[in-house]
Amino acid sequence: MSASDSLNPPDLPCFKLSLLSVTLELIIPESLFYVNEKKTFVRHTKIFVFFFNFIKFFLTIYDIFFIIEWSINIKGAFAMRGFEYYTPTRVIFGKDTHMKAGELLKEYGCKKVLIHYGSGSAVSSGLLEQIKSSLAEAGVDFVTLGGVVSNPRLSKVREGIELCKKEQVDFLLAVGGGSVIDSCKAIGYGVANPWTDVWNFFLKTEVPKDCLPIGAIPTIAASGSEMSGSCVITNEDGWLKRGSTRSDLCRPKFALLNPRLTYTLPQYQTESGCVDILMHTMERYFVNLETMEITDSISESLMQTVIYNARILMKEPGNYNARAEVMWAGSLSHNGLTGCGTGGGDWACHQLEHELGGLYDVAHGAGLAAIWGSWARYVYLENPERFAQFATNVFDIPCYVDFEKTALAGIEAMEDFFRSIKMPTSLRELGLDLNEKQIHELAFKCSFEDTRTIGVFKQLNMKDMEKIYLMAR
Repeated sequence: MSASDSLNPPDLPCFKLSLLSVTLELIIPESLFYVNEKKTFVRHTKIFVFFFNFIKFFLTIYDIFFIIEWSINIKGAFAMRGFEYYTPTRVIFGKDTHMKAGELLKEYGCKKVLIHYGSGSAVSSGLLEQIKSSLAEAGVDFVTLGGVVSNPRLSKVREGIELCKKEQVDFLLAVGGGSVIDSCKAIGYGVANPWTDVWNFFLKTEVPKDCLPIGAIPTIAASGSEMSGSCVITNEDGWLKRGSTRSDLCRPKFALLNPRLTYTLPQYQTESGCVDILMHTMERYFVNLETMEITDSISESLMQTVIYNARILMKEPGNYNARAEVMWAGSLSHNGLTGCGTGGGDWACHQLEHELGGLYDVAHGAGLAAIWGSWARYVYLENPERFAQFATNVFDIPCYVDFEKTALAGIEAMEDFFRSIKMPTSLRELGLDLNEKQIHELAFKCSFEDTRTIGVFKQLNMKDMEKIYLMAR
């Protein structure tokens, strides 16, 4: 469970043997071994004494190894794991904060900004006009580029790069969800690194050296991209969904978080976003190593908060407080906070889902919900104590000595939660009826044509990936 629990001395074999030695001395009277020639059983006693002393010698050696082992474990487990935590994004949170866009861009020295947005909702809701007015009042020039879709496309990124070069744009403003923000990041990479094609950063054959500065006005609580160094783009040539090398270069300079902007979202998108938030923390939480208790506590509290408020939003979509809690959780789940001391996280579920999103254009959070239970059941025996801790601390499931039973109960509880917010727990529920050939294609692409493994909790090769996809059908 935690570091202190997993190193509880009774769990160590040599400690159990040490206890046996003490027990033998207590239950066998010392007088029994007094060799009295007048006693008729003296011969038998001498034999017993010989074997008892042999056992004591053996157990004493184990005691020595116990002390050494215990000291090593204490030193290793309780030493704080090294990590780097950097959050350069300035966050302004609350009602009507989007109206500060012009003021902030002027403060950052912006001369001309690209307003990048998604569908017509930014136009029909009046949000785009409000932002334009804010920029005009601040004297900031702008151009616009809409049309970003879920699982943002490389073709739109390239269109944005050419527009920025033509218009001499020096700042990017993302107005929308994670797809818009990621598209902005890719455009920023492309403009600032003209020496190579932007897709090379997603193939990871090149590393970006710079990025245009970015501001973000999220209209959905989900990706946390407004504070992260991550960026995921889909290439229509082969329908490959790939993430760039994580870099602080693309972290937005500022994020204006107004929970009211999420009011107009359809229920499915709202709840899919909640799953994405949960998964960003769960990917960092499920690691097969000792973690920091403070990080675990933050992660568990964040997950409980999202679960609680996601259920509220099913019944009260206009509940401002619930919207606010989820929106802030989205930022915290992906800015690195829940990964401090976890070694970077697992990310197998995200890798598995990326192929679903790339090939079948499913909503990211919904795809994660459909795959997570199968992944969890496939890997949990690597460290059932970790899953038991999750079950107990997030879902209040009692844990006694049967970690495996508790772990499975926690997995089922999370799937029950997904069902309660109308999220899929299988590929069929996601709307995908895939045959074995299609499953094989997913695994083949996810493994980069059988050239890599994914995951940290349990390293997964292509065959493992295929099995998980099959379980998820």
